[in-house]
Amino acid sequence: MTKRDRTINRLGALALALDDAQLTAAQGSSGLGESACATLLTLGAHPGLTIGALARIAGLTHSVMVRTVASLERSKLVVRQRGVDRRNVALRLTASGGRARQVIANARAAVLDGALKALSREQLLQLEDIMTPMLVGLTTGRAQSDYLCRLCDEPACGADCPVELMARRIESRSRD
Repeated sequence: MTKRDRTINRLGALALALDDAQLTAAQGSSGLGESACATLLTLGAHPGLTIGALARIAGLTHSVMVRTVASLERSKLVVRQRGVDRRNVALRLTASGGRARQVIANARAAVLDGALKALSREQLLQLEDIMTPMLVGLTTGRAQSDYLCRLCDEPACGADCPVELMARRIESRSRD
C-alpha cells in the first residue's frame, strides 16, 4: 500500500462520512427526505424553477419530483405559480418553506463546521486552497454542477463558487 493509496482511501472515507452526516442532519432537522431537502435548498437559491429543472438538478425522475413537490405543497412549504408559459409552472418557497430551508442549511453547516473544528486556522486556509482546484476538476458541465451543489447553501459560497465558475467556462467553450 502506497501513501497515495492510503490518501485515496482516507479521502473516500471522509467524503462518505461527511455526506452521510450532512444528509442525516438535513433530514433530522426538517423531518423531510433527501429529495425534499434538496428541493428546498435549490428553490431557495433559484426561485421559479420548474419541476423538470428540479428533477434534473436533484438527479431524480420527473415522477419522483412531482411527488416530492406535491408533498411539499401539502406541507405548505412550496407553492406553484404561473411560469413563463402555460405549459410550465414555477415553484417558489412559502415563508414556512424559507424557514425550513434555513433550518436545513444551518443543520448541514453545523455538521461541516464540527468536522472543521479539528483543524488549525492555517490548516483551514490550506484546505480552502486544496478544495477549490478539486471542485473545479470534478466539474464537468452545467447539469453535473447543479447536481453537485444540490445540497449547498449557495449564498454561503457567493459569486466566486468554483463549481459555478467552471460550469460557466464549460458552457462558454461549448458555445464558441
